[in-house]
Parts: sequence; C-alpha cells; structure tokens
Amino acid sequence: MLKNGNHSGDLGKVRQCGAKTRAGSPCRSPAMCNGRCRMHGCASTGPRTPEGLARSRRAHWKHGRYSEEARALRRQLREQARLARWEAEQAAYLAEYDDDFFFR
Repeated sequence: MLKNGNHSGDLGKVRQCGAKTRAGSPCRSPAMCNGRCRMHGCASTGPRTPEGLARSRRAHWKHGRYSEEARALRRQLREQARLARWEAEQAAYLAEYDDDFFFR
C-alpha cells in the first residue's frame, strides 16, 4: 500500500481525482486523502468575507502610492502649485507697472 490508501503497481486500481479539467473531461491523476489530486486539491479560492478581503489587502500592501488618500493628496498639491504659479504670474504682471499708472 502507498500513502493515502492507494494501491501500488497498477494505476488503474488507484482512486482518481475526477475534478473537471480545462478540456471538460475528468482528471485521471491519482487522488490524495482529500479526494483530489495534487493539482486540483490544494489551491485556495481566496478570502470571501469583508474581513478576510481587508486582511488580504493589508498583507499585499507595498507602498501606498496608488491608494485613494495618496491620489487625493497629490491632487491637492497640484492644485496648490497651480494656484501659487497663477498668483506669482499676477504679481509679476502687476510689478511691471508702477502704482502711478493705476491712479492717473
């Protein structure tokens, strides 16, 4: 006897996985103790609950450059820089003329 109750020698006597393959036919690989083969029985389907999804997102967090908060901050900084440039242009424009020009 091999592991998981499988018989040695003849693979025709071994319990088969039976999972549906991409071709649509049942998988013919030998099954493990969970009833599926090594290719079909171990993969996780991932988190389903909101708590599990949030935990997964935190685990895969790298730098936060593309988070909503970072994007909003960059938007705000761009707007402030644009406004500062506009004010500097207006000040330079008004500095070309002396005060007497406006009060004649």
